[in-house]
Amino acid sequence: MALEHAILVSLLEQPGSGYELARRFDRSIGYFWTATHQQIYRVLKRMEGDGWISAREVAQDRRPDKKEYSVAAPGRTALDAWLHEPIEPESVRHELAVKIRGAAFGDRAGLLREVERHHRAHTERLAHYLAGERRDFTGPDAPAPLDAGQELQHVVLRGGIAYERMTLDWLDDVVTTLRRLDTGT
Repeated sequence: MALEHAILVSLLEQPGSGYELARRFDRSIGYFWTATHQQIYRVLKRMEGDGWISAREVAQDRRPDKKEYSVAAPGRTALDAWLHEPIEPESVRHELAVKIRGAAFGDRAGLLREVERHHRAHTERLAHYLAGERRDFTGPDAPAPLDAGQELQHVVLRGGIAYERMTLDWLDDVVTTLRRLDTGT
C-alpha cells in the first residue's frame, strides 16, 4: 500500500485540510499506516498535481485560509484499481521477539523491564481502542444503525482490539517465562 491510498481512504471518509488529515493519522489510521506530517503534505501536493484530489480555499476567522482536500474522480479510479490488486500476506518483523530469543545469551532482567514497558504501551493502546469503540460504535451516543463506512471502520477497529488482546496475552506469557527462568522453577 502506498501512502496515497491511505490518504484517499481518509479523505473519502471525510474531506479535510492537511493538518486535519495529519491529526487523523495520529489518532487512527496511523495505527495501521504511519506517516509523518511532512510526508502527508508532500504526498497531498503530488496527488493534487496528479488530479487525484482537489483543494478549495476555506476562510477562517482570525487565522489564515486553509486548503480543504477532497477526492476527485481520478483518485476514486486509482483507489478502485488498488482495491482490486492482490496483496501478499504480511510477514512479521518483530524486533522484540528476536530480543526474547537472544535473552538465552544475555541479561534477562533488562529484557523483562523492556517487555513490561511494551505491556504497558499495549495496555494503553487497547484502552484507547476500547474507548473509541464505546464512543463511536457501541455506546449510547453511537449511531444506529451503522452505515457501510462505519461498519467497515468498526471491523478494522475490532481487528485492532483482537490484536492488542493477543499481544497482551503473549507478553503475559513472556513475563511468566522470563520470571520462571530467573527463579529456576
